[in-house]
Amino acid sequence: MRILIVEDDPSLAAGLTQILQGEGHAVDAMKTGERAVLAAEREAFDLVILDVGLPGIDGFEVLRRLRSGGKQMPVLVLTARDQLEDRVHGLDLGADDYMVKPFAMPELTARVRALMRRSQARTGPKIVHGPLTLDTVARRAFLGGEPLELAAREWAVLEVLLAKVEKIVSKDAIIQAVAGWGEELTPNAIEVYVSRLRAKLEPAGIHIRTVRGFGYMLEEYQEPK
Repeated sequence: MRILIVEDDPSLAAGLTQILQGEGHAVDAMKTGERAVLAAEREAFDLVILDVGLPGIDGFEVLRRLRSGGKQMPVLVLTARDQLEDRVHGLDLGADDYMVKPFAMPELTARVRALMRRSQARTGPKIVHGPLTLDTVARRAFLGGEPLELAAREWAVLEVLLAKVEKIVSKDAIIQAVAGWGEELTPNAIEVYVSRLRAKLEPAGIHIRTVRGFGYMLEEYQEPK
């Protein structure tokens, strides 16, 4: 999942980024509301963590612009303001959850998981491809009913391919989906992650085909004859 953090406190933004990346998410961080709105217009984010007290336009205005522009991703608002009218205002503008600073990191990550779970409720949190099951909320994978160990990057690459079964996905598209702007991720690194996934999945009949000059394609699963 790709998360946008909008927070002008560098230490808090760095802490949030590190924790969420450790849970396997791609994370981008913006310091101003203007940049956050532009980022959301250019990229597809699965969740926004939005501070209210930003330089320039504040978080409420960012939220208003996101919703008026048709952006429906979950938004978790962070604020030092504990006034009832502020909380009501944020929720009325379209916030999905609200946390008052200071907060405990475990609570924030739990709320992030809850928001992800709610946003995926329409399609269900589990992705099934033959003997492979990915629980996108619990962040657990199973192959043939047995737990499958996946590194965070392997998980992210596999999730992208599973979203486009029988469709070619370029290396650049994979990089864009799984890496934040500040992260160095090369096409060669994608080759390594795909190679590791093949080693884990091909014995179960799940094949990732290389389409030379274009990228990769996860083939439709075929039951063994």
